[in-house]
Amino acid sequence: MADAEVPGRAPSVCAQCGTQIAPALLACPSCRRLVHAEGLKRLAATAERAQAGDPSAALAAWRQALDLLPTDATQHQVVAARIAALSRSLDAAHPTAKHGARWGKGAAGVGTLGALLFKFKFALMFALTKAKLLLLGLTKAGTLFSMLLSAGVYWTIWGWKFAFGIVLSIYIHEMGHVQALQRYGIKATAPMFIPGIGAVIRLKQYPADAREDARVGLAGPVWGLGAALAAYVVYRVTNVGVWGAIAHFGAWVNLFNLVPVWQLDGARGFRALTRQQRWIAVAVIALMWLVTSEDCWCCSASPPRRPPVSVARRTNRTTARCCSMGSSWASLSLLTRIVVPATGLERGWDPSYVCDAARVWWPVRRDMPGA
Repeated sequence: MADAEVPGRAPSVCAQCGTQIAPALLACPSCRRLVHAEGLKRLAATAERAQAGDPSAALAAWRQALDLLPTDATQHQVVAARIAALSRSLDAAHPTAKHGARWGKGAAGVGTLGALLFKFKFALMFALTKAKLLLLGLTKAGTLFSMLLSAGVYWTIWGWKFAFGIVLSIYIHEMGHVQALQRYGIKATAPMFIPGIGAVIRLKQYPADAREDARVGLAGPVWGLGAALAAYVVYRVTNVGVWGAIAHFGAWVNLFNLVPVWQLDGARGFRALTRQQRWIAVAVIALMWLVTSEDCWCCSASPPRRPPVSVARRTNRTTARCCSMGSSWASLSLLTRIVVPATGLERGWDPSYVCDAARVWWPVRRDMPGA
């Protein structure tokens, strides 16, 4: 198709040599002048200003600049290196460390109460900041309407309490991915719910390396684990069966997402591990399967492949991801063993059936033959 045939897009003219440039090109084919040179300068200036105070904004600006550079250009390699270096420094930074001394002095002054406040301040700050993100996510019309659609579908099967519980569990899982994507300045769509499947986020940009991909992938199950634990705590306090069912279901869904196969979140984390760490992960999977008899672990019953050389050289940097995956596997596997008593659910439901039925997306009523 000729350039003029593309609706709404016309060839531009190079300001340096006057050559016509097709809309898809990022550099002049004659003089190699960058088409978006002025925009690239503005993005570079924005990134430089934000780098000290807001590394995530700096990463977003550099990634936007990278999209405007030809892949064979020297500037593309330079910007890609800047993104990788800034991303690694972001992981190595401890943004709450600068507040530690102030809190520590206050804690020393008020004795035991201050020590307890110091111990739980990070959890409180995490809860407050992430709650804001969760509320902002609901302002996206596509996310909210698809959530309500999914909740309506599940309502007809399991009742409104369990339906809204599982939809919120899935939403928290997806917002974990959103938070990690925002942290690395990666553009993506808002979560979109699909009844019977879950929810999806489409990336508009891609992680710089396996490390970023792993952190983005593991963020969802980690947040989902938090949601399942919260539901379990409410269940233990109130003894209302529906909360136990929600905790069980949420744990199983996130555990399934951590299975290291195909495009699941677990596979993204698994690819960033060294070969030795992969064997450790296989041992943890085998142990959890023996303890819980979860069928989803059978999907990962294959020997680990050799990781890329770039991953194998960063053993110390992948230890945290290995520990994160192992602890998530163990916690979620144990949560799937929740036994919910027949109390607190809607009339006509057996919570033990609901938990098992959730795995195949189909309910079982007490009045059904053989139930």
